[in-house]
Amino acid sequence: MPLWLQAGLWGLLSGSALIIGAGVGYFSKIPQRLIAGIMAFGSGVLISALSFDLMDEAYKGGGFDSTSIGFIGGALIYTIANIIISKRGGKHRKRSGGQQPSESEQEGSGTAIAVGALLDGIPESIVIGVSMIKGGTVSMVAVIAIFLSNVPEGLSSAAGMKKAKRSVKYVFLLWTAIAVISGISSLCGYVIFDGFSKDVIAATTAIAAGAILAMLADTMIPEAFETAHNFAGLITVIGFLCAFILTKLP
Repeated sequence: MPLWLQAGLWGLLSGSALIIGAGVGYFSKIPQRLIAGIMAFGSGVLISALSFDLMDEAYKGGGFDSTSIGFIGGALIYTIANIIISKRGGKHRKRSGGQQPSESEQEGSGTAIAVGALLDGIPESIVIGVSMIKGGTVSMVAVIAIFLSNVPEGLSSAAGMKKAKRSVKYVFLLWTAIAVISGISSLCGYVIFDGFSKDVIAATTAIAAGAILAMLADTMIPEAFETAHNFAGLITVIGFLCAFILTKLP
């Protein structure tokens, strides 16, 4: 199987967790505190993955300059895009409570939520494809971490969409489309950046890491803390430890 196709399939696999989470969140009555706890766990997993896998690989490939510029650049790009999307109704796209506006409350909010969800997922997927450029094998730590974090993302967001009276068709078409785009993004990450210099690949990895960290601080962690309160930190640490262990397994 060609490597570009493998990259796409790994991205699709990690993105499919969004559909799994959405199914659980939409059709099951899960307590708010449990959703918040799962979100905290997913946040810890991603923080660990971007610290010990993404940033470490970026530093090894491009040093401090490429890594730092990419890291800040990724956070800046995400923040600007997130501000624009938030003003159009996508601010609470990952919230499981009643924060998400319905289409009648804010026209165009459905589109904003869809674009916001896409914005959250693309950096993660590109990293999977880029990780295959060196050695031709995927970073299993990245795939597992992104898969584990995508489940609570889809779960919490779908629960909030249901409370905002969005149809089941809207919810599952959205997450299915994002799962497919995740696969395409991973494929593009491999095809586009294969052959680029180590500095460019390092900066690209760092951009994704910066965007992911900014996303965590803006969307996932607030959802976790609002309901889980004092337990959010402990659960986040447990998620961090699980992903850290993955990076040290042979």
